[in-house]
Amino acid sequence: MDEIIIHHYPPSPVSEKIRMAMGLKKLSWRSVEQNRLPDRPELFALTGGYRRIPVMQIGADVYCDTHCILRELESRFPKPTFFPNGAGGLPFALGQWTDGVVFDLAVRVAFAPAAASLPAALVQDRARLYLGPNGDFEQEIADLPHTLAQLRAQFGLVEARLESGRTFILGDNPGMPDLMIWYLFWFVRGRYAEADTFFSEFPKLLQWAERVEAIGHGTPTDMTPKESLAAAAAAQPVTVPGSANADPRDPQKLAPGMTVGIVPVTDSGDPEVFGTISAIGRDTIAISRAADSAGQVCVHFPRLGYRVRVANG
Repeated sequence: MDEIIIHHYPPSPVSEKIRMAMGLKKLSWRSVEQNRLPDRPELFALTGGYRRIPVMQIGADVYCDTHCILRELESRFPKPTFFPNGAGGLPFALGQWTDGVVFDLAVRVAFAPAAASLPAALVQDRARLYLGPNGDFEQEIADLPHTLAQLRAQFGLVEARLESGRTFILGDNPGMPDLMIWYLFWFVRGRYAEADTFFSEFPKLLQWAERVEAIGHGTPTDMTPKESLAAAAAAQPVTVPGSANADPRDPQKLAPGMTVGIVPVTDSGDPEVFGTISAIGRDTIAISRAADSAGQVCVHFPRLGYRVRVANG
């Protein structure tokens, strides 16, 4: 089997979710450190311009968005599972909460107080990405007490869950919900100067965090961006276009062979990624495209949270 390659950078909170996923499944993986700002030529060659981090690569198959990455890891490496106690789709539903409203609050708490001390280009880029086209972290400073009150109540929900005596969110074994909550805790703890005081009222959360942190990141070894391109060039996508990969119930009538553009539904300035549909389903879509210096690749996205349109001409 081709190596698992994770494109990320160390301070990325969303990447931390996937690094911990590798630890939960006790996997070895190749670590490709990318730039914090979206100047990532080798990665863009693979993804067609998708700018968000992390990205997982296995051979010539490229997986965008953590929900798509987690789904693929569970399929390829089912034990230990992300879904203990038969949780099924519940963790993905929980992810809409953690990656939505809670992450939004965490970003404001982490970035707003420190915005003046960070590189201007980074602050401007993250404001556009996380707050929308008119986002401004300086304006968030005045609203920080409200934001903290909202985030406090959200973590209070987790504390209440853990007060029942559970070792992890779903019970005795860690799962995907722990990853979803851990990366937010990790982000705020590492970036917000008053984090120790903020979290001190949540003793069960702090005990849980120690258990999750002990899971670790699996076994990473370094790889360069150019080496990741070479790995794609030496492989063939596992997803082969064909009628078996069609979805007759697709509401958009999308089918293998169609040329489409894919972009996140949020207005964050992300470029569309274009390619030919290789596989289409309720949960994921995979498109085939030619990558500079890497040959033919297949880029995978979740359906949830992404807009797919048939390209003209």
